[in-house]
Amino acid sequence: MSFSHLSTLRLSTFPSPGTFFLKKKSGHYFLPQAALTMSRLNGAAEVNAAVLKQSSEGTKERIKKMFDKVDLSVSSYDTAWVAMVPSPNSPKDPFFPECVNWLLCNQLHDGSWGPPNLQPLFTKDALLSTLACILALKQWNVGEEQINKGLHFIESNVASATDEEQQSPVGFNILFPAMIEYARNLKMNLPLGAPTLDALFHRRDFELKRGYASNSEGWRTLLAYISEGFGKSQDWDLVMKYQRKNGSLFNSPATTASAFAHLKNADCLKYLRSLLEKFGNAVPTVYPLDKYARLSMAASLENLGIDRHFREEIRSVLDETYRSWLQGDEDILSDAATCAMAFRLLRVNGYDVSADPLTQYSEDRLFNSLGGYMKDIDDALELFRASETIIHPDESVLEKQHHWTSHFLKQELSNTLIRGHNLNKHIGLEVDDALKLPRYAILGRLSTRTAIKYYNTDSTRILKSYYRCLNIGNEDFLKLAVDDFNNCQSIHREELNHLTRWVEEYRLDKLNFARQKQAYCYFSAAATLFPPELSDARISWAKNGVLTTVVDDFFDVGGSEEELINLIQLVEKWDVNVSVDCCSENVEIIFSALKNTINEIGARAFTRQGRSVTSHVIEIWLDLIKSMFKEAQWLKNKSVPTMEEYMENAYVSFALGPIVLPALYLVGPKLSEEAVGSSEFDHLYRLMSTAGRLLNDIQGFKRESAEGKLNAVSLAMIHGNGVTEEEAINEMKNVIVSKRRELLRLVLLEKGSVVPRACKDLFWNMSKVLHVFYAKHDGFTAHDMMKTVNAVMEEPILLSEL
Repeated sequence: MSFSHLSTLRLSTFPSPGTFFLKKKSGHYFLPQAALTMSRLNGAAEVNAAVLKQSSEGTKERIKKMFDKVDLSVSSYDTAWVAMVPSPNSPKDPFFPECVNWLLCNQLHDGSWGPPNLQPLFTKDALLSTLACILALKQWNVGEEQINKGLHFIESNVASATDEEQQSPVGFNILFPAMIEYARNLKMNLPLGAPTLDALFHRRDFELKRGYASNSEGWRTLLAYISEGFGKSQDWDLVMKYQRKNGSLFNSPATTASAFAHLKNADCLKYLRSLLEKFGNAVPTVYPLDKYARLSMAASLENLGIDRHFREEIRSVLDETYRSWLQGDEDILSDAATCAMAFRLLRVNGYDVSADPLTQYSEDRLFNSLGGYMKDIDDALELFRASETIIHPDESVLEKQHHWTSHFLKQELSNTLIRGHNLNKHIGLEVDDALKLPRYAILGRLSTRTAIKYYNTDSTRILKSYYRCLNIGNEDFLKLAVDDFNNCQSIHREELNHLTRWVEEYRLDKLNFARQKQAYCYFSAAATLFPPELSDARISWAKNGVLTTVVDDFFDVGGSEEELINLIQLVEKWDVNVSVDCCSENVEIIFSALKNTINEIGARAFTRQGRSVTSHVIEIWLDLIKSMFKEAQWLKNKSVPTMEEYMENAYVSFALGPIVLPALYLVGPKLSEEAVGSSEFDHLYRLMSTAGRLLNDIQGFKRESAEGKLNAVSLAMIHGNGVTEEEAINEMKNVIVSKRRELLRLVLLEKGSVVPRACKDLFWNMSKVLHVFYAKHDGFTAHDMMKTVNAVMEEPILLSEL
């Protein structure tokens, strides 16, 4: 049985836009009114398309420029702590008077400091920032008017400080009460009632007691991160063990400013000065963020299916990241999400990277870090995604990481941590999808559609203070992705209509024994080879998919032994007279369709490759039908092959050769005879087909056994001396995992590879198709499949509904 044995699918097809029928009236032909209307609509559509293209080009240019500059918002909270640093020579004067002036000039109309038009859920952030700014101004005895307005804002909004529904800055329950105490030391009269103060200090004491009781490294890291809340009582020498090479503590200006105020550390000062040189008179809440932001851009563009428009920019980011990775750059390796994302993007783009740096984010070590202690879902999700790129047999680091991150994410999926994630309303769905749909079993267009649905254009993030980075969440990304998806979809619909007409033209629909599966065959092509420029490859993939289905049914049920032998002889001779040399109408239909399709593919491939590949495509088909004939003979003679004999034939009879291999000539790069004849090429084909065959045999075992047919599972039981069905299937699953990982390793391998990456990707794409269709017991119910097909082929994405 071949790959084509899956649920039969049909898609409704529509007349091609722009196809008109002439009606005759009084001896003259005329265009009906509907056709005239359609003609005008098509003219309008062309104008629309031109406008959309121009808009799209403008969007692309804006995104390209974003690679040159990371747009990071400044933080009133952190700027206030930098403003509080006294001059070493004159303690009564600020070291950074420009920051004090910035605070005086940037109070909002409501008396608060922070980003304007902040959502009500971020009132805690506004309270923390406003109190920090008030303290800075009070320390230098300036801005009495601003201080009074700020105090009024705090008085009016302080109820939010104890509101559990509010989005809470990191350390808020400790920092806010600490700053209230600092205000008292400055003889400030805060307009806060006793019940409010009691509630705030109770929360602080409870959190401190709980944290100290844990006695964990994660807790100690958190205390160091919010050191500004402890002042002289902090063990600053202990805190300095967290100092980074850039002079900062945790890349936090507030923590670093507080450390400098107490220790006068020269590297801290160097860091703070570098910030003000870059940002002017204010500082962000985290810096640097450049490497994470650019990697996020690359990841987002890839997830949204528009990375092909930015290949040069993404390659530049990855080259720089690779250099940093090899040098052990702390900006990449010291942050869990950045490290995991860098590893994944580098590996899947062909860079040779070891998983060893991820050992620092094992379960016990991560939860001893700041992000781990706070149970950062984004960190865990990135680590989980990185763990899906296992390509070597001995990558226990990734095996363990996959195990604990999946367990952690499953736990958090059901609790309030994810449900209450106010910054990303889709995070729960993202986690759920990541756990249910492994990367090796999700198709490009489906993945893109999901990524568009979940893409968060609100670039809001929160640490000790709210911040935004437009490189991470951006409307332009989403707009371009939607336009691109819909444009590709309209092209795919046209091609499916063409495929339907082709089936009718070559009378394949007249073969009563054959399943009509052109919609399914085309879908498997469009879902993975989606860019418009890959039209020839899609059509080749789909037509050969239809033909392998027909031929498989012919060898299975539709043809006599005489007809099967006749078809093989016709393909071997090739230049024949079909009206004379075909022994039946069915053979004539099949061979004619085969010959014309192979010649068409050969002609198209010649223009791309500069050499004839028709004989190779014929050879691929000949290998397939001979392998199918051998299986037919085994069944007829009730032969029981050895497992080795079966698999040597079965990986070919699975019928992926004609679908995938000819398409390799049509995806762009030159594919030399040397590459096609290489062991690498053969290994890619065998790995893909063997894993697919075993997936098929596991799912088809019971049905095929009932039909008296043998497959890998039944043969393992026959030859295995007492091997049970469960044992045989488990062994097959282990082989599938091994073959899949080895296939991915070959696809990603650049050093010594003679097969172009664009060609190797097709083997991996087909592997993903197989894992999707065999993910469920029955391969996919017709209902599930139709929903999936329609999502790719029929349902446009409406930007207004996202």
